Amino acid sequence: MTSTIVPLTGGWRLEHSYARLPAGFFASVSPTPVSSPRLVLLNRPLAEELGLDPAVLAQSENAAWFAGNVLPPGASPIAQAYAGHQYGNFVRLGDGRAILLGEQITPRGERFDIQLKGSGPTPYSRRGDGRAALGPMLREYIISEAMHALNIPTTRSLAVVATGE
Repeated sequence: MTSTIVPLTGGWRLEHSYARLPAGFFASVSPTPVSSPRLVLLNRPLAEELGLDPAVLAQSENAAWFAGNVLPPGASPIAQAYAGHQYGNFVRLGDGRAILLGEQITPRGERFDIQLKGSGPTPYSRRGDGRAALGPMLREYIISEAMHALNIPTTRSLAVVATGE
């Protein structure tokens, strides 16, 4: 089986309320494929909280979901725009290496953003944006799970993938 075939949905129930905003709030993008995605880490407890099937997500061919080579069912990838002031000037900014796939609807009806980080440059990228190294992604996973265990609100990582690059 190749990474372009996804045999099961894995429990994905994605909606995308952000994509209904006016065009100035986001840009439609496609993740940049990687050569050999390999699942390094899967956060099974988080997958279960999200209503996803860890057994399906852990299948080697489904590492392509987390690398951006294949989109999960219902995904509609965008990079979000935002703005700020830099050096006294208004500057339009946005996600430089993060792509929002949609919002996973949990069995309890909660919405959680599902985002690919390090999935390649977006229209808002500047120098240094695009990919993310494995070490910082593992560190982000460890720190975010420690914060979660301490009941400190935080983002969480569902998976970490090596790209083969």
